[in-house]
Amino acid sequence: MPLDDDPVLDDPVGRSLGGRHAPLARRLGRAATYRADVATFSTVSTAPDARDWADLAELLGPAAFADMFSSPAVPPPDWEPVFSLEGRQMIWPAGGRPDLPGAEPGPDVVELGADSVPEMLDLVARTGPGPFWPRTHELGTYLGIRVDGTLVAMAGERLRPPGWTEISAVCTAPEARGRGHAARLVGTLASRVLARGERPFLHVAEANTGALALYERLGFKTRRQVTFRGFRTPPGR
Repeated sequence: MPLDDDPVLDDPVGRSLGGRHAPLARRLGRAATYRADVATFSTVSTAPDARDWADLAELLGPAAFADMFSSPAVPPPDWEPVFSLEGRQMIWPAGGRPDLPGAEPGPDVVELGADSVPEMLDLVARTGPGPFWPRTHELGTYLGIRVDGTLVAMAGERLRPPGWTEISAVCTAPEARGRGHAARLVGTLASRVLARGERPFLHVAEANTGALALYERLGFKTRRQVTFRGFRTPPGR
């Protein structure tokens, strides 16, 4: 099977929670989810039955949000739909060049840790790159760019199925856009992923044409179309 068709990419949440992110997981039967302050992504088996959905509902609690990410599994009818968003999964092609354009760290590119969380959360609130919580940075390496000491851009590693690392939380403050910050951060992260023998991948909303153009310019290729979906578990009785 060609690596570009690696089946772990069809269930990146489940394969991450069952592997490198197992210490950050909560699990019941074949259902799993991240700790609430890390991520909202949840997973069931690839062929779920009623027991799997009941286990996930018990894990999350009544009337709780279940972010099923790109899972095509359909929950029972008493689960309330919350959102549905068309997008795509993009990968770094096998044999792609390791010297990504824009991958020039520079002294203004810094690693972000627990002490940077307030700034990271503020930047996310201003730019809306997707879900990000107080412990999301524990999923992998997060890099930022500071201008005059202020965090104006960031990107980091999120899902980590075997052999792959997802680049996510790519965002730039409105006043700092158009300066190549996102390209530098994504390029630097992708180069690091490739250097450790893995391949980078990412997810992007179909409507985010600017991000799509950036990722394609850097060398990422579309692997498949996906639908991001969220639901609310049944209310308690």
